[in-house]
Amino acid sequence: MIDSLLDLRSVNLINFLFVQLIVIIVVLGGLIATIEKYLPTAIRQTFRYGKHALKGPQDRLVSLLEVPKSWFKHFYVFAAVWSTAGFYFMASNYFAGQPAPSYVIDFLDIMATTKRTARTTPTETMVAITLITLQCWRRFYETWFVQVFSNKLKMNLSAYLVGYIHYFGTVVVILSQAEGFIRSDGLPLPYRFELTPRLAFWTGVFFYAWRYQFQSNLILANLRKDRTGKVTNQKHSIPRGGYFELVSSPHMFFEIVMYVALYAITARNTSAVYVLAWVLSNQTMNAWLTHQWYRENFADYPARRRAVFPHVL
Repeated sequence: MIDSLLDLRSVNLINFLFVQLIVIIVVLGGLIATIEKYLPTAIRQTFRYGKHALKGPQDRLVSLLEVPKSWFKHFYVFAAVWSTAGFYFMASNYFAGQPAPSYVIDFLDIMATTKRTARTTPTETMVAITLITLQCWRRFYETWFVQVFSNKLKMNLSAYLVGYIHYFGTVVVILSQAEGFIRSDGLPLPYRFELTPRLAFWTGVFFYAWRYQFQSNLILANLRKDRTGKVTNQKHSIPRGGYFELVSSPHMFFEIVMYVALYAITARNTSAVYVLAWVLSNQTMNAWLTHQWYRENFADYPARRRAVFPHVL
């Protein structure tokens, strides 16, 4: 039993988790994009959800594993609480001088191995965990008080669980190689805030994307509301204004931009690249499916719009 636990701690579980997500989205996404009509209904139905859900005959077993798309709200409750916990331990360590509790260190050892080392500075960690916490709380607010979910749309249980995995893993990655969260016999050093031009630039990029993702989500929500804010319908319409004039899914584009910024802030963290690769592949694939859906369902859909990257894709 002890040997098994030691073997477990030699495997970077958080890297493994994100790699599995990347492989699944890249492989299945590639198949959907190229030979979808030859794939089994179960695979197509599992992968597609929301507005671009599979139409026609459904797999009965897969249908049993579907939940309302509005359940997206649930994992933002988790994300807000989980990121706040990470923020609390960061602030306690860096500002109050309280070493990270042994159970936090033990947990990070299990998820990222006992061989992990401190690669990000307190400033980089503080900025990263603060930004992801702000994002989680904003998304919590949007999904509970702004967005209008259709009562008819479904998603596979696996897509629902991925939301939890993503935010769980992102916070763990940020702390896993942070100074002050590595097993050490020494006392924590006095914290010094050392803002560099690089950190300032990428923090600015994050907030730019943060602000315009919020604008994009407001535009989508207002398609189903009147001028007073009352929900009047649940139908899909062509969104207009803001970055929707350039791409079909600016909210997904800005999600990618925010994680590019987070990666740039924590680039010395060897696990950060897996988070970025996952977000890039997942958001790009979902945006492409959404773009195809718009083009198939609206004859007057603007031809100049791209799927996710302005003027490119």
